[in-house]
Amino acid sequence: MRPRNFLRSSTIRFVALVFALQIGSSVLLLLAVQHIAAGELRQLSVDIADELRGDLAASFDEGGLPALKARAQARIARSPGDDVVVLVADGGGRELAGNLGAWPPGVKPDGEWRAITLYRVDSDRPERMIVSASRMADGSLLLAGHVVEGSLQLRATVEEAMASVLLLALPIALLGAMLAARVVDGRIARIATTVQAVRTGDLSRRIPLDGSGDAFETLAAGINAMLDRIETLVTELRIVTDGLAHDLRSPLTRLKAGLERAIAETGDDMQATALQSVANEAETLLAMLGTALQISRAEAGIGRDRFTDVDVAAMLSDIAEVYGPVAEDHGFRLEWDAQGDMAIRAHRELLGQALANLVDNAMKYARPGPIRLRARRTPDGIAIGVADSGPGIPPEHRAEALRRFGRLDPARHIGGAGLGLSLVSAVARLHGGEIRLESDPDGLAGGFEVEIRLPG
Repeated sequence: MRPRNFLRSSTIRFVALVFALQIGSSVLLLLAVQHIAAGELRQLSVDIADELRGDLAASFDEGGLPALKARAQARIARSPGDDVVVLVADGGGRELAGNLGAWPPGVKPDGEWRAITLYRVDSDRPERMIVSASRMADGSLLLAGHVVEGSLQLRATVEEAMASVLLLALPIALLGAMLAARVVDGRIARIATTVQAVRTGDLSRRIPLDGSGDAFETLAAGINAMLDRIETLVTELRIVTDGLAHDLRSPLTRLKAGLERAIAETGDDMQATALQSVANEAETLLAMLGTALQISRAEAGIGRDRFTDVDVAAMLSDIAEVYGPVAEDHGFRLEWDAQGDMAIRAHRELLGQALANLVDNAMKYARPGPIRLRARRTPDGIAIGVADSGPGIPPEHRAEALRRFGRLDPARHIGGAGLGLSLVSAVARLHGGEIRLESDPDGLAGGFEVEIRLPG
């Protein structure tokens, strides 16, 4: 798959969407957990510091500044390794008791909690802490707080763990997206397989239902109902077509036989010429009827039971042998080329008739010169083409030329019914292939080629 088509693939976009949604939801969840954890850790530190401040303030209320200093020193001495921060200072900020050497700059006694980094007297490194300062009734200052270094380390550990979880979630999310895409692709593939079989003419195929009742089930049931209706209509059309062909063929055959007897019995040359002209028209009608019936049958998928292994090279050789003398009589030279393994499963008679129609068209519409039958291997199967040196069909008129009874204005003076290319197209579709019309097939000035591309 080419890079541009790869990026435009619905499956790839679906995988990317599911992957992005899973990763996005995981990131949002982890961010929410990190935010909640950080808030809880901060609130825990604030609660501890607030309890310490309340205890020290109660000591001041009971015994004034001496009781406050004594309580502060006792609190520090009782738990020397604790994370408490205490400082009692006079109104000028000079230290009276506590584990801070001096009043920290920028901290106002307004009762607000703030995060700062300071040295405690018993520590040889700066520590992150949250503190709150207040002014006592006698003008002294009290600062109480709690070191949050441990909380920060715990928070960093939680963030590292979340990053590890996110890295682990990446392959899991990708695998989940791919599995989801596989499930959806599997449901769509069953529909596509059935549609492809119907497109090639197997109207009996139906999409299997699993009873889930979901949107895919509803779609499959709707398509199956549509296929039931199409199969019914095609069957009715086939019956009508076969009956009509049979009913028309019999009187036309009798008419032709009667004309031939009349030609043999008449002694008048003018009458014989007129009767022969009518007989030729009857022959043309019979041929048109037979070709139209073959097209209808091919489009309805009739004939797949007669598929056999066909050697395309041998078939081209037979066509060149049969049509070669006729082509030479009209000033053409029939050539063929097929190299390598050219065996495919095909309806030999219909495929041969389609190629014969193309050779006949080349002799009708092309300039005298070479007519080349050639077969080549393609990545998807085999391409069989008939090329000539004629002007071909302009691109804007090719769709009309492929229709039944489609005849372009320059060709209306030439005998024919406009069914040749229609039959070729129907035969290609019967085999699951397609027909391509290409101007200047060899990269030279002029020329035209009709190519039948078949799988296999």
